[in-house]
Amino acid sequence: MRWPPLVQASFLQRLNRFAVEVRVGRQRVRAHLPNSGRLRELLVPGYPVWMARREGRRRTQYDVQVVGLPNGVLVSADARVPNLLFREAWQKGELPLFQSYTTLDAEVPLGEGRVDFRLSGPHGVAYVEVKSVTLVEEGTGLFPDAPTERGRRHVNALMAARMDGARAFIIFIVQRPDAQAFRPHDVADPAFGEILRTAVACGVEAMAYRCHVSLEEIRLVDPIPVILDR
Repeated sequence: MRWPPLVQASFLQRLNRFAVEVRVGRQRVRAHLPNSGRLRELLVPGYPVWMARREGRRRTQYDVQVVGLPNGVLVSADARVPNLLFREAWQKGELPLFQSYTTLDAEVPLGEGRVDFRLSGPHGVAYVEVKSVTLVEEGTGLFPDAPTERGRRHVNALMAARMDGARAFIIFIVQRPDAQAFRPHDVADPAFGEILRTAVACGVEAMAYRCHVSLEEIRLVDPIPVILDR
């Protein structure tokens, strides 16, 4: 997935869940942050950010796309991107596990809410929930970075679908290249880790991928291990 042309800025402060203030040249500019996570490891005053200019009737002209860390690692901060990456990879035939499915539907009802995708084909149906991961500590991607009741509901819905005979997947997409493995972030939300382990024991399939991120594009690189031991 290629980025639109990006504008460099310097992060100043977070204004609310979905708005930040940055410096572009000598100007202080308000920008949209398409991610409700805490992102404390990314939203540090002085860190470089790259933004996409957006047209139309909006409160802000820019969306934050990429954050640069002091060690040179680039991180995608847009929580919408993992769903686009999954769809793109499936369409290109880059996800062998899912290539037997011939139809993909997005935002499908499941349980009391919706999940990201339903894949169907001659061998049945699979439900897929995709999660955005930006936090990496000591080479391990962690999700969530704050308590997530919504995330727990998604896992419960996947578990119910699996018990009804469908395949069910939760896929953690680490939007940076420096993760060697993934594990649930029990410190941030122990209840999420518990329900994820229960779901996997019931047959829900947990997977994780890391990404290549540059100022031109982001793409899935390869799967990484999902570690569920405590």
